[in-house]
Amino acid sequence: MKDVLDDIDRWTASGHRVAVARVVGLEGSGPRDPGATMAVSDHGEVAGSVSGGCVEGAVVSEALDILSGDGQPRLVTFGYSDDQAFAVGLTCGGTIHVFIEPLDRW
Repeated sequence: MKDVLDDIDRWTASGHRVAVARVVGLEGSGPRDPGATMAVSDHGEVAGSVSGGCVEGAVVSEALDILSGDGQPRLVTFGYSDDQAFAVGLTCGGTIHVFIEPLDRW
């Protein structure tokens, strides 16, 4: 999380909304450990990583959807046997659970 704090501060100081995504669970092997964090601004800037690249695009899309929609947090799961995981390139054989939520205040 420390890696993204400066970016979050800069974005919110400029009046942008931000969503934060965190790896909250891992089954089997995965690209990043629980606690890995990514921040996404409402104008599409990204800081940090939750997967080292394999599901980043899908997580950014979910974060932007949250920021432009009802703002409700959500848990998204990507796993080896999941068709979506293949589509985004998660081939490490495990499943990752990512919790994405908007930051209401900073």
